[in-house]
Amino acid sequence: MIDVDAVTVRFKTAAGAVDAVRNASFHVAQGEVFGLVGESGSGKSTILRALSGLTPNAQGTMRIAQHEQAARKRDVQMVFQDPYGSLHPRFTVDQTLREPLRISGIDRHEERIVNALREVGLNASFRFRYPHQLSGGQRQRVAIARALIVEPRVLLLDEPTSALDVSVQAEILNLLKRLHQERNLTMILVSHNLAVVGFLCSRVAIMRNGEIVEELDIGRVRAQQVESEYSRSLLLATGGYRRKAVEVIGVDASL
Repeated sequence: MIDVDAVTVRFKTAAGAVDAVRNASFHVAQGEVFGLVGESGSGKSTILRALSGLTPNAQGTMRIAQHEQAARKRDVQMVFQDPYGSLHPRFTVDQTLREPLRISGIDRHEERIVNALREVGLNASFRFRYPHQLSGGQRQRVAIARALIVEPRVLLLDEPTSALDVSVQAEILNLLKRLHQERNLTMILVSHNLAVVGFLCSRVAIMRNGEIVEELDIGRVRAQQVESEYSRSLLLATGGYRRKAVEVIGVDASL
């Protein structure tokens, strides 16, 4: 479903060009949940933005369902990290969900909006509320509904739980897992939290300084069977998670 081949993403700065991502390659099968993990600034979110078309890549190719980026249109949707910043403050929930339907030329707005809210655990009474009238978890549910309402094949998740407290994280993660199973969505999840990645993903790529250091299945991550020293240090840092928080999310505490 997703084919990233030798992609470099370059930004121009006052000091010259900077490669935020260098020669990154990975493949994601249809219906798979793939994780991108690494410390802040490692290039994880930049890859998602390039896949979504928000950031151009300087070199390499990206294909969704064997199509180049320009051909995929509504097939790829993204859920951003900050639910407080990703929703228009002057749009009601109804307006937020209606806009992508209008842009994509999709009909039956009323029915689709009610169904989209129901699918993420919100009833129709939320339609005419503004973002400031919602909790953080409710805002992220609306952001997920906005992404899903155009019926994409691929969902890009940029640290969707990092701005939420632990109990709300668990709710959102369980929601994403259910949606993945019901819709057979292909997902890429970006996170610095290996416990979150372990809950949703079957495979993970570990990034550092714009490069993919290592790619492995989640079973090997849990067993700490990694090859690079950086991956090993990342796992050691993960060992500092509190067991209570891990159990709330529902992840194997050994991760």
